[in-house]
Amino acid sequence: MEECARLCGVGSSRGCQCLQKRQRPAEMAAAEEKHLEADAAARCCAGSGGIASPMPTPSCSLQDLPVEMLVDIFASLPGTDLPGLALACTKFHHILHIDSIWRRRCREEYGVCENLQNLETIGISYREVYAKLLHPYRHILGLWQLDTEGYRGLLNVVVDGLCITGWTYMPSLDTHVDGPLQFEPSFRICLRERQSATVECMEGLHSRPHSCHLQIKKDRLTFQCKKTDHGKDSPTRLRRGGGWWLPQEDRQQYDCLTYRRLYLPPSHPDDLIRPGLFQCKDDNLGLMIAMLSFHGKYAWLKKVAGDLIWKLEIHLRRRIQLPDGGFFHDFDELSLLVEEIDQQVIREQQQQQQQQQQQQQQQEDGTEESEGHGWQSPAQPSVRESGAAASEEQPVPFVLPVGVRSGDQNYPRTCRMCFYGMDFGIFYGFPGVFILFDEDHLGFIHLHLKYFILYSRVQNTFQNVEAPSPQAFLEMLSNIQS
Repeated sequence: MEECARLCGVGSSRGCQCLQKRQRPAEMAAAEEKHLEADAAARCCAGSGGIASPMPTPSCSLQDLPVEMLVDIFASLPGTDLPGLALACTKFHHILHIDSIWRRRCREEYGVCENLQNLETIGISYREVYAKLLHPYRHILGLWQLDTEGYRGLLNVVVDGLCITGWTYMPSLDTHVDGPLQFEPSFRICLRERQSATVECMEGLHSRPHSCHLQIKKDRLTFQCKKTDHGKDSPTRLRRGGGWWLPQEDRQQYDCLTYRRLYLPPSHPDDLIRPGLFQCKDDNLGLMIAMLSFHGKYAWLKKVAGDLIWKLEIHLRRRIQLPDGGFFHDFDELSLLVEEIDQQVIREQQQQQQQQQQQQQQQEDGTEESEGHGWQSPAQPSVRESGAAASEEQPVPFVLPVGVRSGDQNYPRTCRMCFYGMDFGIFYGFPGVFILFDEDHLGFIHLHLKYFILYSRVQNTFQNVEAPSPQAFLEMLSNIQS
């Protein structure tokens, strides 16, 4: 039976011939009549436009579409896919020379504004801007950190009209930390008169823009310039007193500076506040820009621009309860409370180390872990609860405890929440109090130094700063301290 089905063809309009031979003449006549009626019905549907028409539908090719429709389709595709389309046929090749397609790609992929000057007057098309400037230098766009031992600055590379400009950012020199970051051009990449893009250094106290060399390898950007008259006007300059000051080691190394890519932290609904960049002024740390990021039960405030290496670790599950009526007025009372929390944290860390050693020993011995009642830390509010409470917490009056110094007396007079924190420098770590004033202001009281530092959110906006993945951001964050 199976072999018969293969030979006769399943689904034939006449049915299986082998079965027909076994049918009686009357049954064969009835079957033939039904087939004739079906054929007549099909012809009727074909004549009246019915859906049962067996007529084949005509094929339509992409090349048959009108030029206007093809322009709209091609303009919505990524620019990297268009060169392959140009090789498909002569029609596509000519259509992809229409500049409106590349103007849209420049705008949607790189944010090039529509109000640029008429490119025809300078002999440049949007297709050349895309192919010779934007696409070749796309990996250089974003935020970078100057990788030097003496001083670390920020560099933001953005598309600026018909140029790509690298802007050097520094903490605000204003009296109050709420001022915007100051920035100056460091280099630019220009495209002129159908030539290839050229890189020009914008540094130099007396020199005009001059040629320099840029090289990018993975997450490292190297800036090399042969000019020697940069002097005090360089990407690593600092403001001391009334003028600019540059460390001697940076003057010697300025002919070749290296930057590494910097991503801004992603935001999560459970975060205490919105993460990002904050700036501060400190008598010991100087002008500084730090990055606030959240990692489960911890938050980190890491320096990304300024002198030395510094990190603040905030324990989000170690909230400090404020007394009724406002913040602590007595420094000794605050210090005693923080020391108690600090001893508790030390005991927990020691207990965790012991448990890890026991588990490692059990794995080596091949024994199972016992179900004994191990030591447990006191119940603490979850990170989710702390994040939700931050937005609903009512501000309370804030004043510095007696005996605590501050380099900035213009701090907020109300605060919302306080947490235990640890200040890590190069060779030390000391406990203190992390203070959340509002969405844009943070503070830290260093108990050992009896000193208060105010942090203000950076109001400047940066482009191309999103990490491609959470793993890429964590890897970048771990390399900041190295």
